[in-house]
Amino acid sequence: MTADDLGAGPLCLVTGATGYIGGRLVPDLLAAGLRVRCLVRSPGRLRDHPWAGRVEVVRGDVTDAESVAAAMRGVDVAYYLVHALGTGEDFEETDRRAARIFAGAAHGAGVRRLVYLGGLTPSGVPEERLSPHLRSRAEVGRILLGSGVPTAVLRAAVVIGSGSASFEMLRYLTERLPVMVTPSWVHTRIQPVAVRDVLRALTGAARMPAEVSRAFDIGGPDVLTYREMMERYAAVAGLPHRLILPVPMLSPGLSSHWVGLVTPVPASIARPLTESLRHEVVCREHDIARYVPDPPGHPIGFDEALRLALRRVREARVTTRWSSASLPGAPSDPLPTDPDWAGGSLYCDHRELGVDAPRASLWRVIEGIGGDNGWYSFPLAWAVRGWLDRLSGGVGLRRGRRDAARLRVGDSLDFWRVEEIEPGRLLRLRAEMRLPGLAWLEMYAETDGSGRTRFRQRALFHPRGLLGHAYWWSVSPFHAVVFGGMARNIARAALADAAARTDERTPAG
Repeated sequence: MTADDLGAGPLCLVTGATGYIGGRLVPDLLAAGLRVRCLVRSPGRLRDHPWAGRVEVVRGDVTDAESVAAAMRGVDVAYYLVHALGTGEDFEETDRRAARIFAGAAHGAGVRRLVYLGGLTPSGVPEERLSPHLRSRAEVGRILLGSGVPTAVLRAAVVIGSGSASFEMLRYLTERLPVMVTPSWVHTRIQPVAVRDVLRALTGAARMPAEVSRAFDIGGPDVLTYREMMERYAAVAGLPHRLILPVPMLSPGLSSHWVGLVTPVPASIARPLTESLRHEVVCREHDIARYVPDPPGHPIGFDEALRLALRRVREARVTTRWSSASLPGAPSDPLPTDPDWAGGSLYCDHRELGVDAPRASLWRVIEGIGGDNGWYSFPLAWAVRGWLDRLSGGVGLRRGRRDAARLRVGDSLDFWRVEEIEPGRLLRLRAEMRLPGLAWLEMYAETDGSGRTRFRQRALFHPRGLLGHAYWWSVSPFHAVVFGGMARNIARAALADAAARTDERTPAG
C-alpha cells in the first residue's frame, strides 16, 4: 500500500509505531481523518494490528539517513516517538545523531510540522544535573526545534495508562509489597498524565498553526508525590493500606535493581525512570489548551486514569505495553532457514506426539501459553531461568502477556517475543533472555495422514562462539524434563480443553 491509496487527508509519518505510544497513536490519527505512514525496522511486527491494512508501512531506521529521507517524501506531519534508551553508554550520542538525521530529512522534504514526545524537565535545575535520560530527551527537543520546521515538543512526566512502564511499576510495587522500604524519591512531587490526554495532544498537534514552534508541558490536574501515588493506587484498586518506609541511602541505581526485582520492568528501563524522579517534575504552563482545547472531563484526573487503566487490564484489553517495543540489545535475527546459516551450527531439540483432542483445542493451548497460564513444564526450572535472567540484567519471566488468549506478531511473552504466528497451526517465539547465542521455540498444531491431531515442538539454538556451544551441551541433559515435559503437558491440556467444551455442550440430565 502507498500513501496515494490511503485517501486525501494530510500524511503523517509515525516512528515508533511498534512501541507503546506509537501503537496507540496510529489508530487515533486514522480516526481523525489523517493518513499514516509507519517507519519501522521490522514491518512484519505491525502485520497483526487491527489497523495494519489502513496504513503504509516502510522499512527503515532513524539512524539511517537514506531510509529516513525516503520515508519523508510527501509527508505533511512527522512524529518522532523513538529514543535510544538502554542501547548502551553512548545512547545520548545515538539519540543526538538520530534526531539530527530526522530533522534534516524533514527540512529537506518540506515537511510542514514535527511532533515530538519528550520528558518534562524540572524547573531551575541545570541541565548537567539532570539524569542522562531527561538530558537526552531535552537535547532531542532542541535539535528538532532548530530544524527550521515548525515543531511541537510535548513534555510529559509519568504517563498513566494500561501497559505503560510507569503504570506497571506503580502497580506491581503497590500490589506486591504491603510494607515497602522505599528510596527518598517517593517524596518527589510529580504531575502524572493519562495516556488518553497524551494521545489527544499528539493528535491535535498535527493541525497546529504554522507559526507555532515551541515546547509544551502536558500533565493531568493532580500534583502528587510518588508515595501519594502508591497510596491512591491502593485505594482505587481496593487494597489494604500500604506501609511505606523511605530509606534515604537507596540511590536511583540501587532502587532501579529493587524495582527490577519486584516489577516486570527490568533494571535497564527502571533506572532512567527512577533517576528522573530525583527532581520535581511539575508543569509550568498549560498552553497546549490554546491549540488543542480540553474537552469536558479533560485532563483526566489521576484516580480516573488509574480506574481506566485497571479496567483495561482486568478486561484483557491492553492494546500496547511498554514491552511492545523491542528491548534494547535483544536479538532480532529471524529464524535461519539454512542449517548452516552464518557458517555455524543450529542445534535442535525436536518433540512430536499424537494428541487425542481436536486440533482447535490444541491450538487454544498453544496460543494461550505463558504469562499466568505458565509453560506446561517443570515450573522450578523456568522460575530459576527467569531469575537468572533478571539478575544478569535481562527481562526475566514477569513481562507476561498483553492478552490472556490471543497473540500477535511482535507481542512480548515473558522472556520471548512472538516472531511468527499462523493461526491454528504455528507459533514461533524468539528468545530475549541473556544467552550466548540466538534461540527460538516453535509449536505446531497439525493433522497427520490418518486425521489424528499431532503436536510438534522444536527448540532451536544458534550458538555464539565456544561459550554458546558449551551452553547448549550443559543444558541439553535437562531437555527431556523441560521440553519433553512441556510437550506431554500441552497434549494433556488440549485433551482437558476438549473435555471441558464437550461438558459445556452436554445438557444437564
